[in-house]
Order: sequence, then structure tokens, then C-alpha cells
Amino acid sequence: MIITWLFGKLWVWLTIQSKAAIIPWMSNKKKVWHYSIWKEITRSFRWLVPGIGVKRWLLLLLGGITLLGVGLGILLLEIYRTAPDTWWLPALSFLSLRFLSRPLRFIIFGGIGVGLIFTGIWGLNRALLIPFLRPGRRLVDQVAEYRRREKGPRVVAIGGGHGLATVLRGMKNHTHNLTAVVAVTDDGGSSGELRRSLGILPPGDMRNCLAALSNDEALLTQLFQYRFSGDNQLEGHSFGNLFISALVDITGSFEEAISESGRVLSVHGRVLPATLHNVHLVADVQLPNLPNEVRVTGESKIPKIGGRVRRVWLEPNDATAFPPVIQAILAADMITIGPGSLYTSLLPNVLVPDLLAAIRSSRALKIFICNVATQIGETQAYNCGDHVRSLEEFIGSDVIDIIVCNTSYEADLPDGVQWVRLDDELLSKGRVYCADLLDRERPLHHEASKLAQTLIDLFYERTGPLDREIQ
Repeated sequence: MIITWLFGKLWVWLTIQSKAAIIPWMSNKKKVWHYSIWKEITRSFRWLVPGIGVKRWLLLLLGGITLLGVGLGILLLEIYRTAPDTWWLPALSFLSLRFLSRPLRFIIFGGIGVGLIFTGIWGLNRALLIPFLRPGRRLVDQVAEYRRREKGPRVVAIGGGHGLATVLRGMKNHTHNLTAVVAVTDDGGSSGELRRSLGILPPGDMRNCLAALSNDEALLTQLFQYRFSGDNQLEGHSFGNLFISALVDITGSFEEAISESGRVLSVHGRVLPATLHNVHLVADVQLPNLPNEVRVTGESKIPKIGGRVRRVWLEPNDATAFPPVIQAILAADMITIGPGSLYTSLLPNVLVPDLLAAIRSSRALKIFICNVATQIGETQAYNCGDHVRSLEEFIGSDVIDIIVCNTSYEADLPDGVQWVRLDDELLSKGRVYCADLLDRERPLHHEASKLAQTLIDLFYERTGPLDREIQ
């Protein structure tokens, strides 16, 4: 720990000194090259910054080379003392710089040795890692960023649809310890058709989350999201849904198919179904201008009724949660719920009894992310307080620690859609955080990077930065 602290202080001092020297050197154009050399030296010291995980191995390597050098020195000294008077002894004496003082000889040989070690390590690492380097980015920067994300907080994001994908797309830039818990009640579109014809869990929301967690939006990710069109049997299906369905048949399990899909897309994090049971979402809906309620079965059908949702539940209602989900929730540092369709994406997760029990038992910071705009068929005329009260009817009023609300309304919305505004009653409770989280290009959604930064800031404000030792 002392060595780490000293290296960190040394790097900070060198950085400050190099920046302070820019102005006087830039005043004389003939000396600009001095700054370039000094800048390269300070960049090299970035490898010694705490948290990258390099110093321990470097010190081990230096220790081994030192012992090897001591052994070689003892051998040469023995040869020099016992060998007869030959022609090569004066040459050996000259090459060992015996005409200089011992401290000076130590500095010369030690400096050359350290320089060769660093050059060799740098060249070896570059030769091994060059296939994985991103153009225009330095190796030390990529390693430092990877280590920072590796030590990031353990985050469990609960939801479904595009809202959950937005959270994951932003949070992957802050931590690799991400677990997405996805509802499995989708019965519309390509997912619903595959669910009915193949008897598998709906893969659509899983596919969106995997694509959001992918390292980049490269061709493979775009292929995974590609949706077939035209007058054929594949119309409306996405390639990712078909790919996952094929893997289910090959591997024999839905969870293994999702895991293998994540490896194909080079995903850091996990995407897990809330339950492996074949559950359906059922709702009692109050129709406009009618006294009676209508019972609707099927997630895709609920928004189409156009009434006010009074109650939702799962059938069967005793489905058990996927065990890794329970483990992830209990080990989490932060749990996020939302954004997403309130009744058809968020609540289907917490309607799984033991999953809800795990959320209540978890000591993680629990954050509810309220939607930017209302959703036709589910939350017409809802404000932020209505969303919170509907959620807390199921999970309890003492579970959510922070409620995140958007405060920007600078965009045009489709007909029938309104902004989800903050109400005075909710604001008075003191657990609301308001910020500009709107995505100007997609005004019905949050902006991924702004939302993720807000969540990370709230987490560190409440808990302080995590200081985990890299193993």
C-alpha cells in the first residue's frame, strides 16, 4: 500500500510539473521537442498509477531479474578471481567499468537494465495486444479504463423493453459488473410468435439488452438487431431472435442460449430472465365511460384496450425466480427499476414473489427511474407521483431510496402523449432527484449517457467510491 501511494504521488507530481512547464517552453519554439520528450516520460509513469494492476507484477519481475543479476555477478567474480592471467581479463575489467567508482557503476548498469526491461515489457505487451487495440487510443488508457470498469459497482437493472436497454447502454461505460433482469411476459411480435411456435421464453427484450451491453455498435451487433422484411415467412422476425431460438435448440436451455449469445457479442455483464416459468400477464382494465372492468390476458393486448389498468398479476402466480437473479440482487450495490412500460415491463418482474422478497432484503441503493413521457394504453395523464404510487402498491412504500425524474420538456410529443411531470406531493417527500435526462433525438426516451452519469453520481454520493482490491 505504501509503494502504491508513493507511485501515485510521484505520477501526480510529474504531471503537475509537466503542465507547469508548458508555458515557458512554448515561448521558445526551438525547445518544443523538450516538452514532447517530457510528455512521453510522464505518460510512461501512468502505468504506475494505483488500480491498473501492473506494479505488483513489475516488482516481481524486477525482483527476479535482480536475483538473476546477483547470481551472474557472483559467477563472473568467481571466474575473475580464479582464472589464470589471460588476454580477456583486461577486457572483462574494462567492460565492467572498474575504472569508475562503484556507486557510479551501479547507476550506469542499473539505468541501462531498467531501460531494457521497460522496453522489452512494452514491446512484448504491444506485440501480444495489438490485435485488441482500438485505433487512436493508447494501451495504457485502455488498460486503465478496463480496470476502472472492472472495479465498478455491482448494478442490477430491472425492467424490460427499450428503457432497460437505455440504462445498460449508459452504465456499461462505468462498470462491467452489470446484471440485467428482464421480464418474460412478452407475447407480441416476433417474440410472441416464437414463444407460441417453439415453446421458448420470449427472446426480444433479451436481444435488446445484449445489443446494448455489446462493446460497440459494430456490424455483428447491427446484424443481431436486423429485422427481416418483405413478403416471406421471416417477415417481422429479427436475426437475433432467430439466433437465440436456434441456440436454445442446440444448448437445450434458454439461459445457456442467452449466455452464449453474450459471448458472441463480447458482452461485459449478464442478461438474466426474471423467471424460467412460462408466465402470462393478466390485467383488470377499467374502460372509459363504463362501470365494469375487463380482464385482459397477454402483455401485448393490455395497452390496446385503451382503459385504465386497475390490477395486474401473473398466471401462474407462484412462479419462482431464476436463482442467479436472486444471487445478483442480494450481492448488488445498486438496484435500478425502470424506465419502461410501468404495467407491462416493470411490474411483471416484481410480481415474481421471491424476486420481490430479494429486492426488499437487499442492502443495495434502490433507485426508481420514472419515465419521460406517458404511454398510451397504460399511463395516460400519469405524473411522477402516480408512477411511484402504482409501483409501491406492489413493492411497499419503504423500498425505493431515490426517485429520478426528468425536468426537460423541450421537444414535441406525439398526439395523446404527455410529459411525466413532478408533482408537489412527491417532491415534499425529499427522496426525489430531478435532472435534465431527455434525449433530444428521441424525446420519448432518456439519454443513456446522462442517465448513467446521474445514477453513478447518486450512488457515490450515498456510498462513497468503492475501494476494492483488484485480484
